[in-house]
Amino acid sequence: MITIKKKSEIEAMRKGGKILAAVMEKLEKEIAPGKNTYDLDKLAEELVFANGGKPAFKGYAGESKYPFPGTICASINSEVVHGIPAKNKIMKEGDIIKIDIGMKYKEMFIDMARTFAVGKISPKAQKLVEVTEKSFWQGLEKLKAGNFLSDYSKAAQKNAEESGFSVVRNLVGHGIGKELHEDPYIPNYYNKKYQDYRLENGMTLALEPMINEGGFETILDKDGWTFKTKDGKLNAHYENTVLITEKGVEVLTKL
Repeated sequence: MITIKKKSEIEAMRKGGKILAAVMEKLEKEIAPGKNTYDLDKLAEELVFANGGKPAFKGYAGESKYPFPGTICASINSEVVHGIPAKNKIMKEGDIIKIDIGMKYKEMFIDMARTFAVGKISPKAQKLVEVTEKSFWQGLEKLKAGNFLSDYSKAAQKNAEESGFSVVRNLVGHGIGKELHEDPYIPNYYNKKYQDYRLENGMTLALEPMINEGGFETILDKDGWTFKTKDGKLNAHYENTVLITEKGVEVLTKL
């Protein structure tokens, strides 16, 4: 069941979104060759708590056998999502790193992700990062109260595939609010098996294109969390929490 958020809940998510966007901006400044993702994670946790929030991912189990150990997911190159931060996970020149971070603020959840370059990256990697972000915005343009969720999915898929890339199929966006993951599932491609919904004013959604350089297939690492591209090629990820309005969409996770 998709929930319509109250004004007080929306305001909490709006304020939390600005806080989380500011945290992400500070994390971006720490990305450099030779640094490890464990230190990034510790900084993220300190910043979240310092701003009155609580990490959303740390301790979350989902379908895994054990709780996720980090405040952020740090996924490098062929890793799609849920990469576990570690001291021995060192960023290298030419890598692309995806940072996914969630926060609980005043009983409401906020979620966002970005893909960053580590030093100078290849033209193909740069194009992938840019196309992934554009897929989000192209999909977002189609959304407002009265339109359908599939309008987003079709537009995001079209942009990615026309650019020569593929859309991850087995990982999707989601509703968000009092819970980190709420209805509905939000695929970044069109598939009739997913129930479509007419959008209503007050819905809050986490939209997150995950775009691959090669094929769309992914595999789950032996750590039980990290998804990787099956062919070992690059992936990029871009996510915002958004609010559906009568006129369109408000992006909550921005400064």
